[in-house]
Amino acid sequence: MSVVRSIPRLWRIIAGVVLVLVVLVGGYLIFAMNSRAAPQQPIDFNHQIMVSVGMECLYCHNTATRSPAAGIPSVEKCMGCHNVIATDRPLVQELAGYWERQEPIPWVRVYRVPRFVFFNHSVHINAAALNCERCHGDVGNMVEVYPVVDMNMGWCLSCHNQQPNASQLKDCVVCHR
Repeated sequence: MSVVRSIPRLWRIIAGVVLVLVVLVGGYLIFAMNSRAAPQQPIDFNHQIMVSVGMECLYCHNTATRSPAAGIPSVEKCMGCHNVIATDRPLVQELAGYWERQEPIPWVRVYRVPRFVFFNHSVHINAAALNCERCHGDVGNMVEVYPVVDMNMGWCLSCHNQQPNASQLKDCVVCHR
């Protein structure tokens, strides 16, 4: 009799485990699909337009060569050109509204590394001579900027391992301070 009672109980346990696994895998897949989506930005900025007129990444993200952060251009930087260029376009007028209100544009970060990771754009651009596309993809052909890679430790190490000074770059304190 105890064998008969244990079978339904066993099936309930198996069904419960399967249900938990389905929920976990489903949640992971939803997270993974959304993690590469372009975040909603306050202004629909199209990098293709800027690249098509010959602007380089470093014109707007000019701190990338001299500091850890690439920097988001200030409204002042944008208005340096757009106070006379394309002033009749709705997106430029939206930009001008931020300028008139003296408000920064609340851009949403596309890439983020954990707090315990130290990343320095200037070292990667100057010393390693990497171009922006190596990590950020072909942003110049993106209508909306979205993450093209998962910037995790494995991804970083796959590049560090290819460098001539790979043994130095694999020292934990290079990135974890």
